[in-house]
Amino acid sequence: MGMKIALAGNPNCGKTTLFNALTGSNQFVGNWPGVTVEKKEGKLKGNKEVTIMDLPGIYSLSPYTLEEVVARNYLIGERPDGILNIIDGTNLERNLYLTTQLTELGIPVVVAINMMDVVEKNGDKIDVERLSKELGCKVVQISALKGTGVKEAAEAAVEAAARESSAPQHTFAPEVEGALNDIAAKLEDVSPSLKRFYAIKLFERDEKIVEQMEKAPDVENIIKKTEDLLDDDSESIITNERYMYIGEMIQHCYTKKNKGGMSTSDKIDQVVTNRFLALPIFAVVMFIVYYVSVSTVGTMATDWANDGLFGDGFYLFGNGRAEYEAANEAYTLETQKIDAFLAAATEAGVDAELAETDPVEFLAETAGVQTVLEVTDEEGNVTETLPVTAADYEAALTAEEPATEDFGTWVPGVPVLVGNALEKLNVAGWMNSLILDGIVAGVGAVLGFVPQMLVLFIFLAFLEGCGYMARIAFIMDRIFRKFGLSGKSFIPMLIGTGCGVPGVMASRTIESDRDRKMTIMTTTFIPCGAKLPIIALIAGALFGGAAWVAPSAYFVGIAAIIVSGIILKKTTMFAGDPAPFVMELPAYHLPTVGSVLRSMWERGSSFIKKAGTIILLSTIVIWFLSNFGFTENGFGMVDDLSNGLLANVGSAVAWIFSPLGWGNWQSAVAAVTGLVAKENVVATFGQLFGFAEVAENGAEYWGTLATFFTPAAAYSFLVFNLLCAPCFAAIGAIKREMNNAKWTWFAIGYQTIFAYLVAFCVYQIGSVLSGTGSFGIGTVLAAAVVVGFIYLLFRPYKERRKVTKKEEVTA
Repeated sequence: MGMKIALAGNPNCGKTTLFNALTGSNQFVGNWPGVTVEKKEGKLKGNKEVTIMDLPGIYSLSPYTLEEVVARNYLIGERPDGILNIIDGTNLERNLYLTTQLTELGIPVVVAINMMDVVEKNGDKIDVERLSKELGCKVVQISALKGTGVKEAAEAAVEAAARESSAPQHTFAPEVEGALNDIAAKLEDVSPSLKRFYAIKLFERDEKIVEQMEKAPDVENIIKKTEDLLDDDSESIITNERYMYIGEMIQHCYTKKNKGGMSTSDKIDQVVTNRFLALPIFAVVMFIVYYVSVSTVGTMATDWANDGLFGDGFYLFGNGRAEYEAANEAYTLETQKIDAFLAAATEAGVDAELAETDPVEFLAETAGVQTVLEVTDEEGNVTETLPVTAADYEAALTAEEPATEDFGTWVPGVPVLVGNALEKLNVAGWMNSLILDGIVAGVGAVLGFVPQMLVLFIFLAFLEGCGYMARIAFIMDRIFRKFGLSGKSFIPMLIGTGCGVPGVMASRTIESDRDRKMTIMTTTFIPCGAKLPIIALIAGALFGGAAWVAPSAYFVGIAAIIVSGIILKKTTMFAGDPAPFVMELPAYHLPTVGSVLRSMWERGSSFIKKAGTIILLSTIVIWFLSNFGFTENGFGMVDDLSNGLLANVGSAVAWIFSPLGWGNWQSAVAAVTGLVAKENVVATFGQLFGFAEVAENGAEYWGTLATFFTPAAAYSFLVFNLLCAPCFAAIGAIKREMNNAKWTWFAIGYQTIFAYLVAFCVYQIGSVLSGTGSFGIGTVLAAAVVVGFIYLLFRPYKERRKVTKKEEVTA
């Protein structure tokens, strides 16, 4: 049967890092039975007989959150052979609270004190032997981040699991112990190893434990007697007893170097969590993250992917690029001389067509013609003037366009390789179009933005690993609470930067049903990884790679969440105080390169897999609908995409988006296909605007789009796709979490209408401010929408009055 060891610990204690170190690539991810809480398990490296079960990060075994219920049910019902409890060495008191509960389960426990490198760096000391004696279980020191002590911890857990059971060493006050013994005596059908645990839970009036028991004894008199004796409620009595026991234990086992002094993390937190500096610092950090990811390093990598890998090709390691560019520049200069001379000849009255029909006659008639060629740089400034005579023109005619393969090591791009292969196979025209114009153009357009996403994911993984993101949740709690949301609502939004699906699923940790529903409705406003290609596309093609576009998209999402929170909290559906927020702030530390890269790959690989499945299928459907339609000869392939089925559908709905500034059928279709998967927006443009035509270089990439959008319309398109209903996968997650069709439709409707109104205001007001549009009825309506938003934000909320029984009967 093998051995099962459960890995338990608080959030942010390094449990996931330890799990990865113990299991390596031998991991399996799924969901716990009946719920959508993530379930991770894996085989121990070097011992395939041992299965490591990674329990959700929890603070206790009390039934406050779904994660705690899941973890407790597994430990009680499945009864693993052992528990490896990982605790944060920099915060023993908080972490040991869970340890005292785990030791009461009768399952062998091994405690792994993590972050010992940080403890030692701070000059603190932990008496491991004394702590082990006090807890009644083996205690080992590790640093999951650096991999030290990990093997020893695994061996200790396996050795402990070989024992059948264990008993807790700690006891409570005599009055409490007496009550627990009286309750335990009534538990006839409970295993002896679990009697103490059940007795404590019954004493705490844990309703979920009572529901699990076939026959729960009546112990209310025992509880009431103890509460009267100690003048406190039963749950608080147990909590106080645990902390008193932990406090005494820490006095004997833990020596702090700077007792009462501030640690390095505390000193950093004085700045980054400062009431006034926290938000500006957060804004600067996110600006840098998006600037580097989208506008600089990420753009260079994406340009290579788009222009090289999914374009014409690239020079291996750049060998030969400089020589080719120099030769191409010289050839371009010669072509410019030809054009300039032909223009001068026409102006002198010579028929320019002679250059093609009778070159000798043309040269004879233009012998005295001379002009000047102005050479300009990329910004249009004249850098050089060159005289051009008939002799220069004749010499320029002999110039040959340089071939890329003549310089360095040239690697053809995917479209070129696929096109050559199809040509050799002599495939049918429609098949050639499907593969090149459909699959390669669509999927290639999406995959071309993967480098930018990976750079972004590296930054996010680093910020999470070093502990800064935990601070952001704390900072946002201070702000969100003013608008009716808890800091817990920001956790799903942080997770949602990778993908909206786990972001929506993370909302289940919020106890308040109202807050949870509102968080589900607003989480997908934060730009996820699938929306990054849209941001990069708009920023690069229509704003010249402007650094402000990508960060502004992130803050538009946060603003939408705050505005929605204020508006929705003033309705009777969502009224009420926000849920309490308690979160452990881990000590700052540098994450390992391996953990950062692993996190990046986990997020990035899911995007790539989607490109190979959902996006692939979508591009085939889009290709078919855009290339087939009704012609004079019946149904078949069309010569012009504007005559295809997709164009007909797009034209039918394009009027809806005309007030937003992008009423062309291509943009309308892209927005609609984005509901299947947000990456489809880019994939659709890749096909409809011709991937081969737009895969050029730098700022010219996707330049065709500039003819369809004004700047205000482009930003309106971006805002709509960021805030409107998410992809089908995220909608499915919303349906599962809401567990109600009406609430799901309400969420989708709210998101779409909100996105439409914001995009409408962006275009109508932005057009007037930028000078690309004139003041009109649209501007007036947009101003009215803004006034409406302001009213909803600042209107006073009237508390919902409770309806009396008499009024209910009358009604």
